[in-house]
Amino acid sequence: MTAFNGKTTAEEVAQGKNLRGKVALVTGASSGLGFETARVLASIGARVIITARSEEKAAEACEALQEAVPGAEFATLVLELSELDQVRSAAAELLAREAQIDLLINNAGIMACPLGRTREGCELQFGTNHIGHFLFTCLIAPALKKSPSPRVVNLSSAGHKYAPVDFDDPHYNHRDYDKWNAYGQAKTANIWFSLGLTRRGIASNAVHPGAIMTNLGRHMTEADFESFGSQAHESGFEFKSVEQGAATSVWAATAPELEGKGGLYLEDCQIGEPVNESTPASGYADYALDEQAAERLWSLSEEIVGERFTLA
Repeated sequence: MTAFNGKTTAEEVAQGKNLRGKVALVTGASSGLGFETARVLASIGARVIITARSEEKAAEACEALQEAVPGAEFATLVLELSELDQVRSAAAELLAREAQIDLLINNAGIMACPLGRTREGCELQFGTNHIGHFLFTCLIAPALKKSPSPRVVNLSSAGHKYAPVDFDDPHYNHRDYDKWNAYGQAKTANIWFSLGLTRRGIASNAVHPGAIMTNLGRHMTEADFESFGSQAHESGFEFKSVEQGAATSVWAATAPELEGKGGLYLEDCQIGEPVNESTPASGYADYALDEQAAERLWSLSEEIVGERFTLA
């Protein structure tokens, strides 16, 4: 247990921490949780690389961050996670520029969008939220491995409880598409990816940031918001501010008590526990920390990207 909770802000988590000499990379940092995470990490000394889907968005975010944290050092990288060729180009560019990455916050993502597919045939949420981050992380692993204590933070969600990964039909080729089921399996994949990375020597934890109104919900309909609000009320779910939502990511990246620890599900700046019927809004599903499923996902991911990664 820590002194923090669901109302703690990222700035409060960062107090007393020092990341001078560290390089952090935050995906999807042009707005929302990614922007706030990048701002706070920079405020305690990290040199922060932010990614966005276009040069324009990256430049705008970088300028705003520079104004928010005068004297901090920022750099940008264009990263479109749904385009694997572009992911490979971005990773190659990063490795050419950076010898070492100490912290990787895989924050970018999409949620509850209409059925779409990547060029490889992946369902879009699975392809963007998991496969894109899987490939990018594995490709830049040489830079992570040069850090004496690398940490990878994968943003998952309580939404992982909607569904595990359906290995028989992960891309909805033979079953009816359900956007929330698809979101759930993508967020479960984020947790399982953390298990796989940790098993291969890079400490990685999954984070549930909480329910926050950000651009992530841009595909949600009015009916979705009404339903979500009703479910939240019934389960005791509370919405967070962006500053509170970024707190667990910053805690995962900086907490001394998490040094060298991986394969955990974190929420409200605490190590998560299995879901309890009395508190359904918190905790993780019984399949969330399934090591065998995580290894099966790793193999499936390698098959999709057409490359094997030992990370040794």
